[in-house]
Amino acid sequence: MDQSHIAQAAGLLWRTRIERRRIDSLPDHLRPRSLAEGYAIQDAMVATAAHPVSGWKIAATSKAGQEHIGVTEPLAGRLFKNFILQDGARLPAGPLHMKVMEAEFAFRMARDLAPRSAAYEQAEVCDAVAALHLAIEIPDARFERFAEIGPAQIVADDAFASWFLLGPEVRDWRHLDLSAQRVQVTKNGALAADGSGANALGDPRIALTWLANHLAQRGIGLKDGDIITTGTCITPLAVAPRDQVVAEFIGLGRTTVGFD
Repeated sequence: MDQSHIAQAAGLLWRTRIERRRIDSLPDHLRPRSLAEGYAIQDAMVATAAHPVSGWKIAATSKAGQEHIGVTEPLAGRLFKNFILQDGARLPAGPLHMKVMEAEFAFRMARDLAPRSAAYEQAEVCDAVAALHLAIEIPDARFERFAEIGPAQIVADDAFASWFLLGPEVRDWRHLDLSAQRVQVTKNGALAADGSGANALGDPRIALTWLANHLAQRGIGLKDGDIITTGTCITPLAVAPRDQVVAEFIGLGRTTVGFD
């Protein structure tokens, strides 16, 4: 793809997102044929959006998440500041297409991890973290048949990033076994999902390290202050209008979201 087509694809996907519309697929001449082209479109979206980027999401870190969108590997997307909400926020469910929520662990960086040729080790990545937060992601797609479009178009569509709720900070998290950390989600007072941190690539720390190296290879890197949400700890949970959802990270705290 040439730069003109990359910019056109980025503009179309961003307008579709802001206008809360959906498309069947990108026009043939704007459709990425590889992950590299998909990420190039996502990169171009930053200029098109003219909104600050506050961090990153990692999609498809669990088998259930991969099956939900029809891929076999993790994918990275950007978190735009205007789509980040506070814990306890309410959202209109009607405009959502995927209509799911995900309970996640999110890291906030204390310093940059610049691009480099040598891979970052997990200990080095975690040493650059300022804090761990509980979080909820409400992903969404700009494509009607989102499970059929393939990974290149998914990453072009910002890895299905949409709304993100940053929950409370977890104190003394460095000694915790996040892979074994249980997460239970109730919907309207009834238990609706049960999972653990192991669903995020085996451990949220592993997912964070994957992203650090993925971005280093792309010449981007992680930045001081970036928020990175590491993938769902549960099978994506269906939501509808009037649902009230509470994600309980057992022993650590909870975060909530409501839908109108």
